[in-house]
Amino acid sequence: MRRLLYPLAALATLALVGAGILVLAFALIYPHLPSLESMTDYRPKVPLRIFTADDQLIGEFGEERRAVLKLQAVPLRMRQAILAAEDDRFYQHGAVDYQGVARAFLANLFSARVKEGASTITMQVARNFFLSNEKTFSRKLSEVLLAFKIESNLTKDQILELYINQIYLGQRAYGFGAAAYVYYGRPLDQLSVAEMAMLAGLPKAPSRYNPIINPKRAALRQQYVLRRMHELKYISDTEYEQALRNPGRVEPFHAGFTLKADYVAEMTRQYMVQAYGEEVYNKGYKVVTTLLKADQDAAYRAVRQGVLDYDHRHGYRGPEDFSELPTPEASEADLEDALSDSDVSDDLYPGVVVQASEKEVKVYVKMIGMVDIKGEGLVFAKSGLAPNASANKKIRRGSIIRVSRMAKGGWEITQYPDVEAALVSLDSHDGAVRALVGGFDFNQSKFNHVTQAFRQPGSSFKPFIYSAALEKGYTPASLVNDTPISIVDPTLNNGKPWEPHNYENEYEGPMRLRVALAKSKNMVAIRLLQAIGPGYAHDFAMRFGFDPEKHPPYLSMALGSGLASPLQMAAAYAIFANGGYRVKPYYIDRILDSKGNVISKSHPVAAGEGAEAVIDPRNAFIMTSMMKDVIRMGTATRAQSLGRGDLAGKTGTTNDHVDAWFSGFQPSLVAVAWVGFDKPASLGANETGAQAALPIWISYMGQALKTIPESPVVVPPGVNLVSIDPTTGKPDNGPGHIDEYFYSQPVPVN
Repeated sequence: MRRLLYPLAALATLALVGAGILVLAFALIYPHLPSLESMTDYRPKVPLRIFTADDQLIGEFGEERRAVLKLQAVPLRMRQAILAAEDDRFYQHGAVDYQGVARAFLANLFSARVKEGASTITMQVARNFFLSNEKTFSRKLSEVLLAFKIESNLTKDQILELYINQIYLGQRAYGFGAAAYVYYGRPLDQLSVAEMAMLAGLPKAPSRYNPIINPKRAALRQQYVLRRMHELKYISDTEYEQALRNPGRVEPFHAGFTLKADYVAEMTRQYMVQAYGEEVYNKGYKVVTTLLKADQDAAYRAVRQGVLDYDHRHGYRGPEDFSELPTPEASEADLEDALSDSDVSDDLYPGVVVQASEKEVKVYVKMIGMVDIKGEGLVFAKSGLAPNASANKKIRRGSIIRVSRMAKGGWEITQYPDVEAALVSLDSHDGAVRALVGGFDFNQSKFNHVTQAFRQPGSSFKPFIYSAALEKGYTPASLVNDTPISIVDPTLNNGKPWEPHNYENEYEGPMRLRVALAKSKNMVAIRLLQAIGPGYAHDFAMRFGFDPEKHPPYLSMALGSGLASPLQMAAAYAIFANGGYRVKPYYIDRILDSKGNVISKSHPVAAGEGAEAVIDPRNAFIMTSMMKDVIRMGTATRAQSLGRGDLAGKTGTTNDHVDAWFSGFQPSLVAVAWVGFDKPASLGANETGAQAALPIWISYMGQALKTIPESPVVVPPGVNLVSIDPTTGKPDNGPGHIDEYFYSQPVPVN
């Protein structure tokens, strides 16, 4: 009995000493605790946020990701998950949970560093607002005293609201509103109970339980929170079992955005910093762009698929790296280390090969784990699995490769492409950018090919030469000779004879301009430029918004030897689409401050509403009709798959297939697709604009035009439809005649 009394007496003595220390600390420290002004007048650092025109988040820039919410806006299940995970008696106890504090106090009293804690939500709020995370006794004591001060000045609901908005949850996310977007790409009220439980498990250790970095640990923590919710009767048996069966899927590279528009987000960020300074990162500005979610989604998918299709046409190049793995077995840590420098690119996952044969490859895939690839999944990389494969191409243990999910299930070996591509679309009426994809993967290359890549447009520049010719009296029925040509010009080819050729080295003699444009005949374009004069054509083409110094007035201009960006090409083709008006592309609609007040608004000058008319409406109409034939019977017949009669455009392919283009439009929407290497090089035989770029354009327009009805043909005043002889181009009502558009009487005659 005496032995039992001694420990009890010691504990009592310790309790009295502890109480004395607390009373003394309270008297000495409490008067000097910080003011609660930052809590009662809560003004968190709110990042710059960027949205589409239809209110979809595409970018967020700032030290902290936040989405500040009122407590009433936080779903009940989310609040219950937080309480279950962190402080289920929050509404019953005061600032301190005395049972927990006593336990922690006894465990830590004789330690220089705290090993245990019993932090209530109020104590966590005190620490997050005013204190460091230093694990010392003095800091813990200040935290307790500050918690008392908070509880005496704020209601429980106010404290919980501050906690929900202030707590750090990993990935630069502060507060549960931001975390919902970061981890799931959706607002809190759209998450399942399981997903809410995942978020509620983060405050304890945001790095350790981060579902992106440590998915297995995070899953265990999620299960714990769900179990606590069930024990506390926050959720029913059915809800609990359903949550365990459907834990939800974190989108680890979603970045919290509802769609991929990184290039526009970066363009907007740069503009905002230039216009408003560095404070844009924490003042809560909201920028609404002109993008449309459906259009941007379609553009992103089109570019990705177009690049992958091109890449697959040119075969497997081999593993992208190699890592020596321990033998005979490698731990999961070893495998993760091997992939530490390889990032996931949307649906292209890096993996390290553990075992390889011609019939099966075992791969440890980043963020996924071990997968077996067989059958169809090996087809693309078959050459890398052959016994006689070269060393740089062979897939073997330690090879770092790329894999992706197959539509029918399972995995396949693929590769990260070398080629680049871009697509931009504009509302032709006012220049609003509806979609912009500046490259295959923004995280791999920040270079924006839509705005920064100035490449030769090739034959997609020909419509501007033809348009100039219409103003010189030529018509779609005018005959120009399609035969080989040799030109000696000191400004061309270093003074040596310049002998350009048609793409397929086929020549058809005299032909109408309409047919020549549809078939993209180089000889006709050069002779046409010769006839109207390079100087005149140059000045005329510059009306479309090109940089004069990037398009020297030489005969090679007929073949698109100058330099233009995809955005310039889109703006230029918009002039044909809208009837002759030059509109300025813009991507920011309005800027709002943190209170929702509009502080800047774009006021585009639209076609027919003040925009400058740079070509005759008759010219725009006739050129559009000629470019419709590019799709109807020329180099872009694949676009007929869209089943519309209001599409027009022009393919473009440069010398040695270095650049591939398709620039096309419907009266209300213009889009330009480009494919090429960053370091100019041949795309390969047969990789024309029609082969490489046109499919991207078709894929995008197929989606973007779903809600846009087909436009009827509206002939502008001053244009006549005349019957002609297709062979001579002259007016003729005889058998075999065709109809052609001309400027009004007198009808030009060859």
